[in-house]
Amino acid sequence: MSTTPPVLAAELAQAWADIQRHHPELPSLAAPESLIGESSSACGAELSFERLLHEAVHGIAAARGIRDTSRAGRYHNRRFLAIAEELGLDHPEEPHPSSGFSLVTLNPEARKRYRATIERLKGALKAHTAATAHDTARSFRGPAARHGSSGGGVRVKAVCDCGRNVRVVPSVLAQAPIMCGGCGKPFRIPEAQLSPSGV
Repeated sequence: MSTTPPVLAAELAQAWADIQRHHPELPSLAAPESLIGESSSACGAELSFERLLHEAVHGIAAARGIRDTSRAGRYHNRRFLAIAEELGLDHPEEPHPSSGFSLVTLNPEARKRYRATIERLKGALKAHTAATAHDTARSFRGPAARHGSSGGGVRVKAVCDCGRNVRVVPSVLAQAPIMCGGCGKPFRIPEAQLSPSGV
């Protein structure tokens, strides 16, 4: 098995497609590689199928036009919880004081439904971890590693055709387009920021 990030991105895309088969209204995942190495304390720091299903809840909420979080995306409300239950996620009885109902876990039925997907993704994640284990303390890890995550991941500049720009976490933009209030066109991340030479 290859251990390059593109292979892991392909496995993430395949797992997302497996979720879409059960929930057709789930939008496509535009940039699966944006989930690799990104941490979010509200959505779960570790990349796993459970975290992917959590992100799918946000994707369905976006498709339905439902605001499922507040407090800059940290607090997951009861609307998030209702969709999470549809996707096979259980939750504590009471919300967490700062993150609400973000601490969801796979229920037994969902674990059985996605068993093959979970195993395949687990293997790809294990291979990716082994491939990146050669990182040393002298490797440059970027601002999130130096200063700690703000809880929402590393933000990059997204632009629209009229020249306006916003700072956004790539995975948030991947969930659904963010439209410019000035010209009505979607914000996008310039290609230069996505390539290693553009950092």
